Amino acid sequence: MPDAYILGIESSCDETAAAVVRSGEQVISNVVFSQIATHAQYGGVVPELASREHLRAIVPVVRKALDDAKRTYQSVDALAVTQGPGLPGALLVGISYAKALAFALDKPLIAVNHLEGHIHAVLLEEKQKGNREMRFPVLALVVSGGHTHLYLAEERERGWTYQNIGHTRDDAAGEAFDKVAKLLGMGYPGGPVIDKLSKFGEPHAVKFPMPQIKHRDRREQGQPEPEGPRFDFSYSGIKTSVLRYVEKNQLQAAIAARRRKLAAIAKPSVEEYRAACEQSTLDLVASFQRTMVRDLVEKTLAAARECDVATVFVTGGVAANNELRQTFEQEAARQGLPVYFPSRQLSTDNAAMIAAAAYPKFLVQDFAPADFSAEAGMRLV
Repeated sequence: MPDAYILGIESSCDETAAAVVRSGEQVISNVVFSQIATHAQYGGVVPELASREHLRAIVPVVRKALDDAKRTYQSVDALAVTQGPGLPGALLVGISYAKALAFALDKPLIAVNHLEGHIHAVLLEEKQKGNREMRFPVLALVVSGGHTHLYLAEERERGWTYQNIGHTRDDAAGEAFDKVAKLLGMGYPGGPVIDKLSKFGEPHAVKFPMPQIKHRDRREQGQPEPEGPRFDFSYSGIKTSVLRYVEKNQLQAAIAARRRKLAAIAKPSVEEYRAACEQSTLDLVASFQRTMVRDLVEKTLAAARECDVATVFVTGGVAANNELRQTFEQEAARQGLPVYFPSRQLSTDNAAMIAAAAYPKFLVQDFAPADFSAEAGMRLV
């Protein structure tokens, strides 16, 4: 079959992204415009500001993706865009632009689930490396600021199928990292800061209880019990434990001083973050990260054993965490399980993963209807 060039567009949260991918296995261009500077002063993503920034960025970002790929609008074979899940206004910017562009060019448009995109980020890069030996079925942990999900994924004749066997009951893992960092005066986004500072602390200094899930998910009350095993996550409790530790040890004054000190530095280095933290805080973040990583790894590998999978994927923004990668590699090796991660560039939100996930749909002509719209709470099934 001749090569197919797909232009992907991603605008689900606070990155405006566009990419050109050839036949689902080679990144020709990948452009990401980040809004971190816009949202950092608020300590998190402000949905309305995110939508406005997408409106400003989407045309130049798409143009640059095509220029970098040395392609014209007319020379792409199809367009792909994130339909959900995500922020409604942000999603609508990408969808509206993709619809208009597809109509003007008379090109097919493919709607992609953002979570499926994260899974295909791994497949894309492994194919790009020439790895054709991956065994299936796959257990995929999608772990980011907005999601913590476990999926059984298999390739079928007409595309991929997914079965959700676990999700977070409350905070996503990345959200917990960011909220704890904000609580400790480390700014936004805080997950990468905690990861970098953890190596300077004692990870056994603070004993955090492992999350215990004793009740059914409130979102599923009144619905029949899902078939098969469940491996759910919960991270609101550990966030509360950090808050209680701060209160018990009267760390509020030190946090306020750190917040002021870091606010005066445009882009603090790791050493500047470290200098702003007393050893007890470094021990606290190291202990927090260790507990989070342990829970993610233990639940995922327990699910892998229960479901007898052949391969594990770990993907999403939190997959860039160094301790998470190292722990997964060590523990999965003990079980004889291959574990794959996307590069750090494709761990966070990007459009290359959207174009890659669209390719199987392109092959079977699974195109979006003209009246499709954003689905903020879209599930992957």
